[in-house]
Amino acid sequence: MSSKKIIIVGQGVSGTLFSWFCAQHNLDFIVVDDTLANSPSKTAAGLINPVTGRRVVTVWMDNILLPFAEKTYKEIGTRLNIEAISKMDIVDFFPNPFMKESFLKKMSQQAPYISLAKDEQYLIDYFNYEFGTGIIEPAYIVHLQHLLPAWRQHLLSQNKFIEQAFNFNKLQVSGSGVQYENIIADTVVFCDGVEGSENPYFNLLPFALNKGEAIIIEAPGLPAGHIYKKSMTLAPFGEPGIFWAGTNYIWEFDDDLPTEAFRKSTEQNLNSWLKVPYKIIDHKAAVRPATVERRPFVGLHPVYKNIGILNGMGTKGCSLAPYFASQLVQHIIHQQPLEKEADVARHARILSRIQA
Repeated sequence: MSSKKIIIVGQGVSGTLFSWFCAQHNLDFIVVDDTLANSPSKTAAGLINPVTGRRVVTVWMDNILLPFAEKTYKEIGTRLNIEAISKMDIVDFFPNPFMKESFLKKMSQQAPYISLAKDEQYLIDYFNYEFGTGIIEPAYIVHLQHLLPAWRQHLLSQNKFIEQAFNFNKLQVSGSGVQYENIIADTVVFCDGVEGSENPYFNLLPFALNKGEAIIIEAPGLPAGHIYKKSMTLAPFGEPGIFWAGTNYIWEFDDDLPTEAFRKSTEQNLNSWLKVPYKIIDHKAAVRPATVERRPFVGLHPVYKNIGILNGMGTKGCSLAPYFASQLVQHIIHQQPLEKEADVARHARILSRIQA
């Protein structure tokens, strides 16, 4: 049994995965989090896509991150007796001939994960489209709306969860450890998402917060088991017949609330794309903790060695968090090196200016 004790701040995707790996390694830990209805983890589709962007580029570290994520979510699902992850394909509707051409070019270069639909007309009863479809697989949906509450309940049942907003005034940091209220621990690890940009220990890091929105629709007529993509993504969301329709990136915003403009443009897109009836049942928005370099922040503070961070996952939280949560636990226990591009030590110069 390890004697280390860790305070974990936040129970979004990162905090959930980090606390999971702490449990796997018999670390003593406690999670501190309040309940935020519109946190990115509660708003996200939970999508893991092996390729990215209009140029169909394979995502960073795909051959390591994706199998690791699938295995981890399956193990958590087994432990909690829920379906935590589903494997499916993405049907990519080409919006114009040029996109189809670039997809075919990628295929001719033997790019992984992509192929053409065997029958280009097989979805013609459900969607309007004229330039055919590509298939991306495997892709995954992580069922965050089941996973996060189930893990929270598990933590509560083990007396490993404090439901409150973290208060920095109550944190005392010394050379030998940290204390928060009456909890004495070796390390505190911040998995605090967007709030990390105002965290006194990490607020100088190059966060690039962006806002995303999604409409939740009921469309029982759409074939299940696929993610659909055109000018937006339609992903299965929780219950049968329910889909998540999103998302956008807004870099300048006044608040984290849903906007009428997004709802209208999404409705217009859905009306021209879908042939089956649908009903809007919810509209969500959240701010994401993205970073300027599109790489996460993982590791221990260069000055305050008892303070760690697992943050900056942006839109790729579901694929990045399992692997880097595991790496951080190994780093804390065995001082194993972290992936260089993710290691927060790359910002040591900036962070050493912080006087928290």
